[in-house]
Amino acid sequence: MDVGHNMLCSIAGYRGTQCEPSAMAVPSFAFDRPSGRAIHRSQDVISPAATAFARLCDVEKWPVWLSFLHSARRTEPHVPFAVGSEVAIRSEQLGDPDEQLFEVDRFIPGHHVSLVGAFSCRLRIDFRIEQKSERSKIVARVDYPTYGGVTGALFDRFTRRRRLDAALADSLLHFKGLVEFDREDGVLADF
Repeated sequence: MDVGHNMLCSIAGYRGTQCEPSAMAVPSFAFDRPSGRAIHRSQDVISPAATAFARLCDVEKWPVWLSFLHSARRTEPHVPFAVGSEVAIRSEQLGDPDEQLFEVDRFIPGHHVSLVGAFSCRLRIDFRIEQKSERSKIVARVDYPTYGGVTGALFDRFTRRRRLDAALADSLLHFKGLVEFDREDGVLADF
């Protein structure tokens, strides 16, 4: 246990007394496998990873490029976006037309943001940015529970899952356009 704890502390950059068990909360699901039912898409963008990640962390602008979201907002906008941040999302395609609360459970600056449903740990949205020379790659994964046994899973597969898969593909294409169009003259400031 100590070897794994020390390794995680060194990866996180903690040294000396900072690496006390109480100083670093390690989630029990850090090494989980992606679900086989998850919707997974990726898109290459001609942009540095830092620029793409900065656009990704701008939660209030998610509905501009994530077409399956009606609204997204941070519940505490004055607190830096990191592990523990809460995001309220409204999306009919994720199962509920009302606002749902998500919590950031994984955050690696410049690389990874993972949100888990506050009331259902099976509802998860992951974004990962990978640097590839002058290009970057964004990888998005959406996983949500289905109910109703085999019949419910089949119904979901032919209805909501297809719409969400197509919307995620379109959304990453929109994200590519926004990141590659990153301009300093404020053209997108009103979005």
